[in-house]
Amino acid sequence: MLELRGIHSYYGQAHILADVSLTLAKGEIVVLVGRNGAGKSTTIKSIMGMVRVGAGSIAYDGDEILGQPPHRIARRGLGYVPEDRRIFTRLTVQENLECGRQPPRAGTPAWSADDLYDLFPNLAAARHRAAGTLSGGEQQMLTIARTLMGNPGCILLDEPSEGLAPVVVEQIIKVVQEIKAQGIPVLLSEQNLHFAALVSDRAYVIETGRIRYEGAMAELQSNDEVRQQYLAV
Repeated sequence: MLELRGIHSYYGQAHILADVSLTLAKGEIVVLVGRNGAGKSTTIKSIMGMVRVGAGSIAYDGDEILGQPPHRIARRGLGYVPEDRRIFTRLTVQENLECGRQPPRAGTPAWSADDLYDLFPNLAAARHRAAGTLSGGEQQMLTIARTLMGNPGCILLDEPSEGLAPVVVEQIIKVVQEIKAQGIPVLLSEQNLHFAALVSDRAYVIETGRIRYEGAMAELQSNDEVRQQYLAV
């Protein structure tokens, strides 16, 4: 569904990602895990055309998307949930959802606002409130819901648990599990290994812009050497 081969990405002249390769299959959740500054968010933004990629290949559903602008990549069905949420604070919850609306896509679930209010009861109760008045956890839920309104065939989820209370993280876990149950593949960028272990099938460990490990999530959990070398604080 999604394949990166030999990606080299840059911020200005700074070489951030070096020869990054990964794959994501249909119905699969894959986590890209690493410390702060390891290159997780840069990988996600490279896929979405938001960071300059100097070499490599990015294919989505069999088609090359490297070099396309972000809006065209989104229209192809790649949903992006940014780390910094980027909600429209002066618009209501309902209006934020409408901003994300795209037509249904063949072979992917079609989401309505009512479906999303069932999935996110907190948003249902706040549908007429300005999004800027929501809590941080509710804003994260709104960002995910707005992405689902685009009926994506694949979702890029960047650091969804960052800065959230444990009870909210548990709610996000349930949502990600429901997305998986709908057959939507997810590439997850995450520091929280507990969160990642509860939702992910496979893991890639990234450090200083390079993939250092790949394997089943269960294998990473049992590999003390890798976790100590690349994930311990």
